[in-house]
Amino acid sequence: MISLGERPLTGRDRGLTTALVGLLEDEPPPPFAVHRFRPLPTFSYDSGDLHTGVPGERDFGPHVDQTNYSVVVAEKVVVKWLSPPALLPHPAPEMLAHLVEAGFNDTAPPYAALTAVLDGRDHLLALVTGYLPGARDGWEWCVDEAASPDRAGATAFATPLGRLAADLHLALATLPPPPGGTGPTLTTRPAERAAGALAEALELTGGDDGEWLSTRSATLRRDLAPLDVPTTGPRIRIHGDLHVGQILRWEGGYAVIDFDGNPTVADADPYQPAARDVAQLTTSLEHVAQVAIKRRSTPPAEAAAWAAAARAALLSAYRARLAERGRPDLLDDRLIRPFEVEQECRELIYAARHLPRWRYAPMGVLRTWYPEENNP
Repeated sequence: MISLGERPLTGRDRGLTTALVGLLEDEPPPPFAVHRFRPLPTFSYDSGDLHTGVPGERDFGPHVDQTNYSVVVAEKVVVKWLSPPALLPHPAPEMLAHLVEAGFNDTAPPYAALTAVLDGRDHLLALVTGYLPGARDGWEWCVDEAASPDRAGATAFATPLGRLAADLHLALATLPPPPGGTGPTLTTRPAERAAGALAEALELTGGDDGEWLSTRSATLRRDLAPLDVPTTGPRIRIHGDLHVGQILRWEGGYAVIDFDGNPTVADADPYQPAARDVAQLTTSLEHVAQVAIKRRSTPPAEAAAWAAAARAALLSAYRARLAERGRPDLLDDRLIRPFEVEQECRELIYAARHLPRWRYAPMGVLRTWYPEENNP
């Protein structure tokens, strides 16, 4: 049924994904199991749509950057095959089940997870979610906004985005940690993790960028300093990889996707301050501005102003939503900038280890934050 580490959709396997969707209503034979979140949509056809064979399936094409491999079936569902299958426990099934229970609907509708026992251990093989018509991820639609001639009016998206992030955190805040697991408050300091990210970024970033970064190391450490103070605010189950690429704009508005956690950070605690997600989302707006500069010839000063305005609007809407729901305590504003700085260090690490051409984005952000005249 599945070849470990291979794409399930090949010339040999075409139709496998559609067949899987058709079988999800029944209980599969061992070693497979289906965990259902919501009833699947109907695949019935009107008389004018009768045809032979199976409903059509397609992938998203090579232009879509994805760690795993997704197949669209009948323009109604998306089957994301994990390649290779992921060892359980995996964050996505638990989080999707909880979001359904909590009534959070600003995501692709979660339908089912397919698991199997492989070599004596449980693995996640595939996730089945709804297809969102006209969906584009933030590395497309948000870059369009940053590159718009009307950049002053191209930040309207930030308000619904801030509300969406707040609603997500309000829903995830009701997901209790496992028995004997992470407690509800932060008692250990994340300062060591941030300092380690800065040290690794300094070590891996070479050339003129590395020299520039080294001259700002003291300033960067200063901005990480708030993490040295023990924080007693709430820890919640966070998304863990919340950036604009995980925000789809579709015919029905905006939707957050991909609850697999951050593939570039090993052993990250799933329960952290909400500011961790918020900081990654705000820094991704800064990255969008850098993409617009590089790929759309947007003037740097205008791109920076756009990013600052979008960031401010997003944070304002996020705080307002938390206050409206009686949970302003979920966001500790003191943690946002240090987490943002740590995130840029992690972007540099990612660039050095996996995608060297990406280095321009975090370096562009840091140079915007720490201009020459402000260097001590």
